[in-house]
Amino acid sequence: MNVDTLICARWVIPVEPQGAVLPDHAVAVDGGRIVDVLPAEQARVRYRPLNVHELDGHALLPGFVNAHTHAAMSLFRGLADDLPLMDWLNQHIWPAEQRLASPQFVSDGSRLAFAEMIRGGTTCFNDMYFFPEQTAEAAVEAGMRALLGLVFIDFPTAWARDADDYFARGLALHDRYKNHPLIRTAFAPHSPYTVSNAPLTKINALAQELGIPIHMHVHESEEEIAQSMDLHGKRPLERLAELGLLGPQLIAVHMTRLEWPDIELVAKHGVHVTHCPQSNLKLASGFCPVTDLLGAGVNVALGTDGAASNNDLDMIDEMRSAALLAKGMAGDPRALPAAQALTLATLNAARALGMDQLIGSLVKDKQADLIAIDLNRPETQPVFDPISQIIYSADRSQVTDVWVAGRQLLRERELLTINEAEALERAREWRGKVLS
Repeated sequence: MNVDTLICARWVIPVEPQGAVLPDHAVAVDGGRIVDVLPAEQARVRYRPLNVHELDGHALLPGFVNAHTHAAMSLFRGLADDLPLMDWLNQHIWPAEQRLASPQFVSDGSRLAFAEMIRGGTTCFNDMYFFPEQTAEAAVEAGMRALLGLVFIDFPTAWARDADDYFARGLALHDRYKNHPLIRTAFAPHSPYTVSNAPLTKINALAQELGIPIHMHVHESEEEIAQSMDLHGKRPLERLAELGLLGPQLIAVHMTRLEWPDIELVAKHGVHVTHCPQSNLKLASGFCPVTDLLGAGVNVALGTDGAASNNDLDMIDEMRSAALLAKGMAGDPRALPAAQALTLATLNAARALGMDQLIGSLVKDKQADLIAIDLNRPETQPVFDPISQIIYSADRSQVTDVWVAGRQLLRERELLTINEAEALERAREWRGKVLS
């Protein structure tokens, strides 16, 4: 049988079922889809590929799905470190955005982020930032898969001047990309403390009508909880529940300040939670109770947040941080084992984004979004369990090859769809503008 590509690897990690490792297996790809996962010896006999990749010391697995980021903010990496969240936002990030945010800023910042993401094995991301039109164009050019936020915030920004403008621009972007193979959209109200009741109600109605998710920072800090109690007499999740926003369409990001009634509420309504451990730790925002959420049946995904607060977009490092933090919080080394941490960054994240029928695991008929990680390095030898080696020992420099929908974006560490030198030059130019 003729196929486009055959990738043979020392280990194939399909993620579904969780923890499975298939030694000396291959993935056959045709028309951008996975057509077979089978032993490599059988694959070499059964298929006649146009392209063959023999990855003798590699693990082949689904691409990572970064379930929360602000891609263009890579240009603010390191701008205002070691500050509390509200000081970081109000005194540094928002003023910088008011001065510099523009279509060109977002185009250049997104390309820098995509270079980093691809080199780290991320094939899909969930973004929330101004000028998503530019993020979409850059993502298509780079060949990345994305869920792009239709941003809403109560005050004027460089992108939109008022509520009507936010909705008009967001709906225009949705209409433009609603049938695109790589780009999907979600409403992205910034947070409960920056979006009032009337637009939240409208966002919920439109999300239901269009069948798209809602992506929102929720319960990120103690200040957010206190402000909600002062203004509304209830916690943010209670307010969102009264407005009808809690449901499987909601991707609630951070969720560091949760009590048991909050966990029961999100479990009851099928809310997805995106955990951003490194950003939360760096901003001292609190701890997302991942093991409690998972135990209650909540789908938990993993995200990096933006490079302005992390300060990287490294999903391997994020998985390690999530696993270690969960063990420390639970007082149990069995909490969030390696295979489950990998699921948070792949299938669970795809489920949160409404894409689990397309991506997140290596299953026949899913999209061929794949990455290869070279474990034949001193840092990851000997290999007793390749999943454990990836989570606890590997780093992103060991990602050698990346495909999205069967198209190769990274080959032996070389970016194929992004001009790395140009992205770096633009980053240096923006540094000058930020400092001027």
